[in-house]
Amino acid sequence: MKFEKKSLKFLEKYLNTSSPTGYEHKGQEVWMDYIRPYVDKIEVDHYGTCYGIINPEAEFKVVIEAHADEISWYVNYITDDGLIYVIRNGGSDQTIAPSKVVHIHGEKGIVKGVFGWPAIHTRSNQNEPTPKIENIFIDCGATTKQEVEDMGIFVGCMITYPDEFFEMNDRYFVCRALDNRIGGFMIAEVARLLKENKKSIPFGLYITNSVQEEVGLYGADMIADTIKPNIAIVTDVTHDTTTPMIEKKKEGDQKCGAGPVVFFAPSVHHTIRELIIDTAKTKKIPYQRAAASRATGTDTDAFAHSNGGVPSALISLPLRYMHTTVEMVSKEDVGNVIKLIYETVLKIKPEMKLKYH
Repeated sequence: MKFEKKSLKFLEKYLNTSSPTGYEHKGQEVWMDYIRPYVDKIEVDHYGTCYGIINPEAEFKVVIEAHADEISWYVNYITDDGLIYVIRNGGSDQTIAPSKVVHIHGEKGIVKGVFGWPAIHTRSNQNEPTPKIENIFIDCGATTKQEVEDMGIFVGCMITYPDEFFEMNDRYFVCRALDNRIGGFMIAEVARLLKENKKSIPFGLYITNSVQEEVGLYGADMIADTIKPNIAIVTDVTHDTTTPMIEKKKEGDQKCGAGPVVFFAPSVHHTIRELIIDTAKTKKIPYQRAAASRATGTDTDAFAHSNGGVPSALISLPLRYMHTTVEMVSKEDVGNVIKLIYETVLKIKPEMKLKYH
């Protein structure tokens, strides 16, 4: 898919803006600025979940949703020698940390640091250390705890990776935090297409960018109770299981470039899922299928289990190298997820039968 220049400019700016769990406001400001021309109203809840509304007066409400937060680290302990030990904020992977540059979001601004690691020459083959939360550390060039604090760094400061967006081989988008700001990009593009194509819809559409997914789906849980939607369509990322060292018998069979992934799970409502699949077939949009036992692990579960049960479905985007700084998605898949959500929204009617037979 060929993307509009303004869309790609927004995507790059949005991805390059740090948006760690609990501190999503800077990324949310970028997102709101982009969708503002395409919606009738914008709202923000107490914890930072943002949503743009088309037809805010309508009684029947449909949510299309992604989550805005990225994984990060907290400063947890500063040694007398000025080294910093961390705890996770979300599912940060300690095995990729050694030798990574970091941004420490201190009280006086951003301070650069590095995750240090002993040189290969000094490590015994018999006792090769593996990165663990207990032994990874950040060096910000200080030699005392007081020097660290003089830089504005204290326990509780947020730490992110600075790795930025780029395109690879004209086929992939690559960046940290594609999980799941790429979802925020895709739902924003649905809003843009509805506006620019002058499409009218017979319900209120809530384009929702939730916070705090990475630590327990909390933003979606809160906003579902606020909006009280009749239908929710969630988009998130899922694993490209053609990646080396992933077991397809456990993780399923889906890959980048083969289309959006439609999930089957207890929280996924049959009617909404079948509407999505029928739309994909009718509009000749390639799609893949995946199954999740018990829970999808996405905001779908929060919406489905809210307000006495909200008919919900999940459209996922295949992604390689999840929770690393080089997450990859197919540009073609991104375009097809946008198209599938857009075309599905146009098929929704308030009079749809949503109860199971």
